[in-house]
Amino acid sequence: MTDRFSSQEVIALTGVTARQLQWWDERGVVKPERVGHRRLYSIQNLTELAVICELRRKGFSLQGVRKVMRFLEREFGKGLAEIVGRGSDVHLLTDGKRLYLETSARQIVDILKNSNQPILGICLSDTVRQVRAEVVARKASTSVTSPTLRRRARKAS
Repeated sequence: MTDRFSSQEVIALTGVTARQLQWWDERGVVKPERVGHRRLYSIQNLTELAVICELRRKGFSLQGVRKVMRFLEREFGKGLAEIVGRGSDVHLLTDGKRLYLETSARQIVDILKNSNQPILGICLSDTVRQVRAEVVARKASTSVTSPTLRRRARKAS
């Protein structure tokens, strides 16, 4: 997908506020493309935003979010959306000090058994799938231009 999304579309897709997007851009947490004064977000940016939102919901500080995002960038490079979306489940686990990236249920259980502290886990694959589903649903709802046809499409679904 090479689509670019405006700030308004990103807000609708992720539920973040315009101020959050601006602040995260200013702090370099998420770096959208710039066209004049407009920010345009790629599917990779949307994936990063979805992961950030999930981390914030789980109580991560901005400093913790940055640490996780740097870790994911080192592990995945710029291809988080592509690698996570390939069908296997990728889980991010942390005990507050260390970060683990696991794909095997057995590895996850081993980490949980051997930890002396509570472990927080996030399924990155689910987060990516949810963003993609939102994008597809949004495209489907905007591809029908007539209000009458749109109502019919909603009734049919």
